[in-house]
Amino acid sequence: MTELTSIHGFSLGAPLYLVALVAVPLLLAYAAFLRRRRSPYSVLFTNLRMFAGIPAVKRTRWRRRVPLIALGAALAVTGVALARPHVRVTVRDTSATVILCVDVSGSMAASDVTPSRIDAAVYAMHQLIARLPKKDKVGLVTFSDKVQVVSTPTTDHASVNSALDTLQPETGTALGDGVEGAVKLAVSSLTASGTPLVKPGQYLPAAIVLESDGSQNRGSAAPQQAANLAKAAGIRIYGVALGTRYGVVTEGSALIGQSIPVPPDPGVVSLLARVTNGEAFNATNANSLNTIYTKLGETVGRRDESKEITSWFEVLAGAILLFGIGSARAWGAPLP
Repeated sequence: MTELTSIHGFSLGAPLYLVALVAVPLLLAYAAFLRRRRSPYSVLFTNLRMFAGIPAVKRTRWRRRVPLIALGAALAVTGVALARPHVRVTVRDTSATVILCVDVSGSMAASDVTPSRIDAAVYAMHQLIARLPKKDKVGLVTFSDKVQVVSTPTTDHASVNSALDTLQPETGTALGDGVEGAVKLAVSSLTASGTPLVKPGQYLPAAIVLESDGSQNRGSAAPQQAANLAKAAGIRIYGVALGTRYGVVTEGSALIGQSIPVPPDPGVVSLLARVTNGEAFNATNANSLNTIYTKLGETVGRRDESKEITSWFEVLAGAILLFGIGSARAWGAPLP
């Protein structure tokens, strides 16, 4: 199930039907013509004194015009209804599944993002989880040279937070395999809960939040292949490329250690987001990373849809028409 969070944008599915609005000025012109016509008949009573005892009925001009205005408004609203109006609405799945797909390669030990990339990422993901609705299921998948399902999707957010605190940098970066593992975990969880699969172009009530800080150097699945799998499953990827081009890690001892550059690869993260209709971000410090994950916590699982609101206008036109007829009968005002 979904809940409406906002309405924005307005469009017409058949704007040519707006030509029906020409009926409104024609109606007003016809009514004006009728009002200006004078009766061809003279008064047939010769004894005008008899009218002296009849109290004058004071007619309020605006009351006589209300039914006509209501009829014109009903016609105008009906014309808009014929044009099939649509609005863009933002909806959110009431029980979405969010898979955190976290890079735990050796480059996550770099300290260009203080106190380290891994520590900054863990802290930011705690902030994301804190902003997710309690009914959302959260899962955790990590990847280095291998993929590990650390936590299956659950509404027990505290257990996922505890699992995040155990993450440590390991070895290589099997990015494609990690994303494929996250997609399969999301699909299996939704299937087990009875969520039907979607048709091409539709989306499951699920999202993958990917954090990666380097280029792929391990694994069998290419990022493009993983992106295509996510797209086919109907799962959006929201990716964060973490780190700066100055990031380094040291291999070896303190005396004879070697500094190895570990710049992030935002291009790959952007590819994954673009193919799946998600969103990509670059985080070069802890503050920007926290801001990104805070935003994701408030927006992930939401999507824009087009909703036809023809029935709204039909109901409104009917209500206005009934009001016009009722006021005409109550006030004795004519309708054309």
